[in-house]
Amino acid sequence: MRVVMFGYQTWGHKTLEALIKSRHQVELVVTHPPSEHAYETIWADSVEDLARSEGIDVHLAKRPTDELIARVTEIAPDIMVANNWRTWLPPELFSIPTHGTLNLHDSLLPRFTGFSPVIWALISGATETGLTAHLMDDDLDTGGIIAQRSVPITESSTGTGLVQETIDQIPEVLLDALDRIEDGTATVTPQDLTQRSFFHKRAEVDSLIDWHKPADEIERFIRALQDPYPNAYTHFRGERLRVVRAHVSRSIYGGTPGRVFIGEDDGMVIVAGDEAYRGGSPGLVIDRLRTDDGTEHGALDYFRHGGGYLTDHP
Repeated sequence: MRVVMFGYQTWGHKTLEALIKSRHQVELVVTHPPSEHAYETIWADSVEDLARSEGIDVHLAKRPTDELIARVTEIAPDIMVANNWRTWLPPELFSIPTHGTLNLHDSLLPRFTGFSPVIWALISGATETGLTAHLMDDDLDTGGIIAQRSVPITESSTGTGLVQETIDQIPEVLLDALDRIEDGTATVTPQDLTQRSFFHKRAEVDSLIDWHKPADEIERFIRALQDPYPNAYTHFRGERLRVVRAHVSRSIYGGTPGRVFIGEDDGMVIVAGDEAYRGGSPGLVIDRLRTDDGTEHGALDYFRHGGGYLTDHP
């Protein structure tokens, strides 16, 4: 099939790579200009560079324009493919191709529609994430599903690891969906939108640790925000601390959430959870942290002893 592709960052790069290696013909690639947004400077393999290296026409845009719609209309592709295109595509664009537009979204739709779905899935306590290929419609990530693959979320999963696992699924899911669309065997399954959950873009404040949450939720939050993502952070005596590694304590620790308490194993226990005052909750043991100068510390080396509180402000 003749394809126009919309994509950005590593997700778009992997998608274009799969299309180039397939029997399909990419007629045009549409991608965004580089951005300095924290979540767009990571996983930043260039779609533009790959397309140009293969001699494929490239159109740079922040959002669709009348010029772009006219160009795609002239190409008259069999299908459009989108992955990590960051702005809304209007019906007068996504409906141009004979077979419509196939979007790839890194969640098991209809759950975790929107932005940073893998990170939000891990933070939320979901037991799996994955990749969905669906046809685009008037709303965001709501069209009928053609193919899905799941990725389990375990007690040791990190956000970075899960993102890589979903990226690795792109070629198989994409080409499976395209094959079935081309040969007329695709089954389009409508989404149950009563099960839809829609998540916003992440900002710096979304990485702030809330010590009133239970220790196991905080530990999962820290794993979700491993490098290269902006790490989970807190403040101690005017200094921001990024928590690199932590685990739930073996013992029960009571008191006020955020209290820097006592050493356990090779880390420092922080009292956690709204119910900590009842004396029935484990704490969160910080193992390693990073200060804003980029230096990584063992928690016991940094704190040296208990005392003071971790807070949500300097």
